[in-house]
Amino acid sequence: MIRAIALPVTFLTSAMIALAADQLSNSEEPGEFDIEPPILKQNLSDELAETRTPDGEVARWEKQLERARQNAAGAERLWKIGVLAKVEVEQRALKVTKCEAELASARVAQAKERVTEQESRIASGEAGKQELDVAKAVLAQLTEAAQMAVAKRERAELEFAEANLRRQQRLLKLGSAHKSDVTNAEEKLAELKAPKN
Repeated sequence: MIRAIALPVTFLTSAMIALAADQLSNSEEPGEFDIEPPILKQNLSDELAETRTPDGEVARWEKQLERARQNAAGAERLWKIGVLAKVEVEQRALKVTKCEAELASARVAQAKERVTEQESRIASGEAGKQELDVAKAVLAQLTEAAQMAVAKRERAELEFAEANLRRQQRLLKLGSAHKSDVTNAEEKLAELKAPKN
């Protein structure tokens, strides 16, 4: 009787060990999704070439601005229902402001390139002075808009740093923050308040 039970148990144990060894050897080999495909140089160079041009920079910043606006859209409501922290809402709003400033700077670079192009066309006799005047007027408007966007970004960064310092000081009083957090917040605020050269 013991032999009748021992033989199937031994056979079953041997089969399980063989199956486990087979699965172990298969797991050492890369599976279908274990290896990421290599980045192809032609794809990488196309993306880099696209963003090197002023038009590509403008398109890239427009996409980033749209994503930032989408992320910030419902943040206030999420904060009110307790899903997000207030600092996350402030960071999302700051990200929108930063993207707006970068987009304005990219548009200025694009307009400068157009002015340069118009100047070269006038030098070669292909275009009239009126087109250059229009391009320069557009450049002046975009430069003014970029300066306003940079000023708005700097104000937003300063307000965020002040709010962060107050937040860290309150957390330190409650015992939830470290003195180094307050020091870092003070240094960031001092850095933003320092006059720019």
